[in-house]
Amino acid sequence: MFCAHVPPCPEAAQPDHEAARVVATHPEQGWSLLCNGVVTFDDNGELLPDGGVTAPRVCAGLALAARPDASMGIRADATGGNTH
Repeated sequence: MFCAHVPPCPEAAQPDHEAARVVATHPEQGWSLLCNGVVTFDDNGELLPDGGVTAPRVCAGLALAARPDASMGIRADATGGNTH
């Protein structure tokens, strides 16, 4: 696909390809088309222009929600100190 944005969006093969602008979105179906031809899905999976796929990834927030004990060492209380 051709990107007319200035500066141009990252190409689909680049590691930061998710930074491309959304050109079409269908939230009722759970997907969006990026300027570089990548289709992103609500589950974080991707369909690449060459037909390749990126499997859904677990977001950090979802991982921490599933394992609240995993965040114990990184949270700070309101006073700025550690929670333990």
